Amino acid sequence: MSRPFAEVIGSPVRQSRSPATHNFWLNRASIDAGYSATEVTREELPDYVASRRGDTDWRGCNVTMPLKEAVLPLCDRLDPVAERIGAVNTIIREADGTLAGYNTDAAGFLEPIAADLRQPHLFRMARILGTGGAARAIVNALADRNFTLVLAGRNPAKAQAILDELPQGGEHHAVCMSHFATSTDFAFDNRSQLLDLVVNASPLGMTGQPPLEFDLSHAPPGSIIYDIVTSPPLTPLLKQGAAAGFRTVDGLAMLIGQAAAAFALFFGQAPDRSGDADLRRMLTA
Repeated sequence: MSRPFAEVIGSPVRQSRSPATHNFWLNRASIDAGYSATEVTREELPDYVASRRGDTDWRGCNVTMPLKEAVLPLCDRLDPVAERIGAVNTIIREADGTLAGYNTDAAGFLEPIAADLRQPHLFRMARILGTGGAARAIVNALADRNFTLVLAGRNPAKAQAILDELPQGGEHHAVCMSHFATSTDFAFDNRSQLLDLVVNASPLGMTGQPPLEFDLSHAPPGSIIYDIVTSPPLTPLLKQGAAAGFRTVDGLAMLIGQAAAAFALFFGQAPDRSGDADLRRMLTA
């Protein structure tokens, strides 16, 4: 007997915590469906999408690096949020076989800082490291919430191109990733009612990847240090930030938030979030 399923695709994908997360919620809801991980390279992507399109049991997939931008032309339609961001992290197979591309990264990223965003601020600034699909979602989400952005990439021209796609009005800056690698003696404004974020939106610091070189002297007083890497959950950046007295947000917070939005799209109901503490303990065990 056939069984509905969804999956996460990317390369590498073996470190993904999405299967554990979605299966946790499926079990809690007693939904007879599954969720797994499938290694798909950029070269294999068109054949993968073509093979899944005709599978009526396939509810869709989450898309991780490096495929979030490459999958755009393979979708039949894009949700307006995904179209504006220019990256897809969730594909849904609709009843008629149409493949719809969504982006739940932005909502997932914002979830753990929602209370901060509800507060009034004199000025908001975010230093974002990375120029991939997740970074695009974060850039758009924070620009919408009146942040001035400094976007760092190994290729500053790519960072500038992402900023150029934003609506006019913000004073944003593109820099080379190495800008943040050495110390600075810049005298930051330490007034209250400022909101500063430092966001690692790159794979640097992930298990098997090169380390992220970020000198904490670039983090203004009171900054929130946010690392979207999930493997390991406690990255060197987060350890250093916590030791220096900064508030930190780990990648599991974003993972769970974006997964909850994707789960509702895949399975037609929101997950039970009352077990988030148990889910987090399971993911970090």
